[in-house]
Amino acid sequence: MAILTSLYSGISGLNASGAALSVIGNNIANVNTVGFKASRPSFADVLNQSFPGESGKTQIGRGTYLSDVATMFTQGSLEVTSNALDLGIDGEGFFQVKDTSGTSRYSRAGQFSVNKNGLVVNSEGLYLQGYQADSSGNVTGTINNIDVSSNSTSPKISTTVKVTANLDSRVAAVGTGFDINNVSGTSNFSTAQSVYDSLGNEHLVTNYFTKLYEDTAGGTGNYWQWNAVSDGVSGNAVMGRGYLQFDSSGALVAENTADMNIKLTDAPGITNPTGVKFPDPVSSFNFNGGVTQNQSIAFDFGTGTANGGTGLDGTTQYGSSSSTLFQSQDGYASGSLSSLSVNQEGIISGIFTNGQTRTVGQVVLGMFNNPQGLTKMGKNLYSESYDSGQVVMGTPDAGGRGRILSSSLELSNVDLAEEFVKLITVQRGFQANSKVITTTDEMLNELVQIKR
Repeated sequence: MAILTSLYSGISGLNASGAALSVIGNNIANVNTVGFKASRPSFADVLNQSFPGESGKTQIGRGTYLSDVATMFTQGSLEVTSNALDLGIDGEGFFQVKDTSGTSRYSRAGQFSVNKNGLVVNSEGLYLQGYQADSSGNVTGTINNIDVSSNSTSPKISTTVKVTANLDSRVAAVGTGFDINNVSGTSNFSTAQSVYDSLGNEHLVTNYFTKLYEDTAGGTGNYWQWNAVSDGVSGNAVMGRGYLQFDSSGALVAENTADMNIKLTDAPGITNPTGVKFPDPVSSFNFNGGVTQNQSIAFDFGTGTANGGTGLDGTTQYGSSSSTLFQSQDGYASGSLSSLSVNQEGIISGIFTNGQTRTVGQVVLGMFNNPQGLTKMGKNLYSESYDSGQVVMGTPDAGGRGRILSSSLELSNVDLAEEFVKLITVQRGFQANSKVITTTDEMLNELVQIKR
């Protein structure tokens, strides 16, 4: 009897509505779950049947059932946080994490931190995967746990000092040259710069500038001597020395004696003034503490006109007070890890106390041909399945993968307004199906009453 079929159709509607309610309830429950992706229930009708001896024109359905629960991988909103290892994916892709057994899982939730062993982990303790970096900070092609336990950098010995200054052309020349025992009387200007030895110890080097010779005829310009003085194994001593030649416009001609028309042993080769000495250049820094001796430090004062430069990109000689405009050197002390930063390509950089920055790894993102085929594992995790296809790993912001936003978290993509509308619809559907059952029951009751 067809009336009994309606009874079972109503029951199938109740079951389907209850399943849909479970899906909607789960969405609403996870509205505040970081990286959560809402699910959408889909229904299908049950295979129709025909009355015996009738054609397909009288096919009657037998109810409905829950045919699919699809995960909606739409982009969630991004929340700004204060933790540099809170990572949000703006676009496609999944973080890859592994447990202690090496089993891979995938997630959109980017709440990461550093554990006691210096490994980057998520809130469940699973290890974030990324390309490894060598000791020099070069990213390799090997994917493994991101390790930031190497929390120190080696010192770098100073080899170059760059000085940009102006030396006052109006000062009188000191014909006797520089005397370390009378620095105030034999120098016209001084500046100081810290340098580092082979063990990363800091040493203060004071550079004294002495106007050594002034060409009053205006033919070859003015010559200055610089002497780098520091405290070393022999006490306070001149460890570096050189010469600067300027033309009549104040531009640097040369800082290399090979490019100057001078005789170092006596006076300049050009109409030498009697008694003016040009001692040989020196670059031999010998510091205490068992460090590398005869440390050579090159002082760069700019590119002179004799070497194809303008002579104005570094030290000049104008008629204004001597002053230092810029100083830098390439050495540094050892340092310990101070903080981490992550850029949009997923490169994790360590910032050290000595001011240096070194790459410690690069986050990788996985992509799937069919992300809706992933198997949900709970705890914001997915696993690869036959339906999802194999994962394809790569760098963020490349190959269709999204970019990484540091100090950001992707929020749930659940739309509460939409879920409440679905909730109302499911409730009405449940009520309607229950009405089908009660109506069928009343009709069956009338059928039983016929006998009376």
